[in-house]
Amino acid sequence: MGVDQPDSEEVIDRRVSCDGERATVRYLGPVPPTAGLWYGVEWDNLERGKHDGSHEGVQYFTCRNPKGGSFVRPAKVSFGVDFLTVVREEYTIDTEEVLSQEISISSRKLKWGKVKERSYENLPSVLLTRSEVNGAGAEGEIRETTPNVQWLDMCGTLLSCWEDVAAITQQLEHLEGLHLSNNRLRVPSEVSSLCRSFCSLRTLALNNCDLTWTQILECAPMWSQLEVLSLEENKITELRRPEGVLQSLKNLNVSSNPLEQNTVLSIAALPRLEELNLSKTGLSDIRFDDAAPGSQTDMFAALKTLRLDYNKITEWCVVDELGKLRSLVIFTCRGNRLLSSDGNPRTANQMLIAKLGKLELLNNGQILADDRKGAECDYMKMFGLEWLEAGGGSETSREFIIQHPRYLSLVQKYGAPDEGLLKKWVPLALKNQLLKITFVFPDHPDRKPIEKKLPDSMEVQKVKGLLNRLLKVPPSDLKLTYTTLKKMGIEYEIDGDLKTLHYYAIEDGDQVQVRWS
Repeated sequence: MGVDQPDSEEVIDRRVSCDGERATVRYLGPVPPTAGLWYGVEWDNLERGKHDGSHEGVQYFTCRNPKGGSFVRPAKVSFGVDFLTVVREEYTIDTEEVLSQEISISSRKLKWGKVKERSYENLPSVLLTRSEVNGAGAEGEIRETTPNVQWLDMCGTLLSCWEDVAAITQQLEHLEGLHLSNNRLRVPSEVSSLCRSFCSLRTLALNNCDLTWTQILECAPMWSQLEVLSLEENKITELRRPEGVLQSLKNLNVSSNPLEQNTVLSIAALPRLEELNLSKTGLSDIRFDDAAPGSQTDMFAALKTLRLDYNKITEWCVVDELGKLRSLVIFTCRGNRLLSSDGNPRTANQMLIAKLGKLELLNNGQILADDRKGAECDYMKMFGLEWLEAGGGSETSREFIIQHPRYLSLVQKYGAPDEGLLKKWVPLALKNQLLKITFVFPDHPDRKPIEKKLPDSMEVQKVKGLLNRLLKVPPSDLKLTYTTLKKMGIEYEIDGDLKTLHYYAIEDGDQVQVRWS
């Protein structure tokens, strides 16, 4: 190893490779009682080190982790090589393989086809993940050799600072995407001097780079045209308002950071932000106090996609707050404990669809018009008794409106729910009895009624399966309604295959009308 060893005064804070692991040099000098020079390094891998930079009571350097440091001999350390040396090594070995690789930045995958003329000049992308790139090399040589690179992956390299990165990117005038995850880059002392090096940059990934939000804002003036920024697994805790920077940002990913949730609204004024990923941030609550229940907030005005997977959201009032977002159409919230009263995940999904009325995709599943109507009508049934007790159609109480901001608009849309069918919602676990049901066939009077005893927890699709065996009619052709002894002559639709008999308030002795096309 030991390639391109720098002078001693240049060593401190340089990035190095040792036995395949990445580290930063924090010390160069003797470590008595041993002879010779040692490098004191702080490892990226927190389990790789042995101590905190001290030896026999003497502190030679400091580490953020008490087991983050080691002393290694200079001969075992590599400081890396320049950009084009690595490009020539990588692209000479197997050009076909390199050019067919994919870069994944944020949620986007960028695949590059074969280049017709295999010359460095025609490369649209350069992928140098986990290589030992440490800088630009000879001035102007990159511009002459690989001038048409649009996407550059230097994830997990030996670049030590933003000046090293800028020395490379300033020679790539067409660069739009840059992947720098798993690096440790020092913030530049003069950011303004580097701005021209990133003037075409649209997409930037800095995942697992040990960065704070303050450091991001310090660097942000370099990225005046940035639209996509991925910052997963950093040390971002407190968000602050970006003043005069990141104003072109459309997609921001700060997932897997320990955020202070009361600072999330600090980025709400970003004018073009369309997609925000706050998954795995510990979020449990968010409030838009500028808007009353059922109205729209001025915050996150352009936000179309919000990802809140694997957080600590347990209260439905948080969902009601999200319903104030004027542009939200795509929402994911897997891994939260948002429970319906019956404990059924499908019921919880229906409540999400009903409460967030403009959604087109929920947890990556498309919401069709029938799905929306079914969810909204079911939601009205679910909370119909509460609505009646809160004043119903005359003057609904403020407490009910706060808990169910969309309910009145749903009443206007579909009409008031039938009072005869509104019942207290009882979890299936507490109510699982056999019902005597009579199946009748109005369009086939020659068929005799069929009487069956079925559990009220039975799903409609299983009822149709039973009828398929009895009638030899495909389940998809069956149309079901029912009549209840309490309101004879009125047929109620059974239109949800995944719903249970209990959900439709079918009781012992009711009749189910069976029709088919």
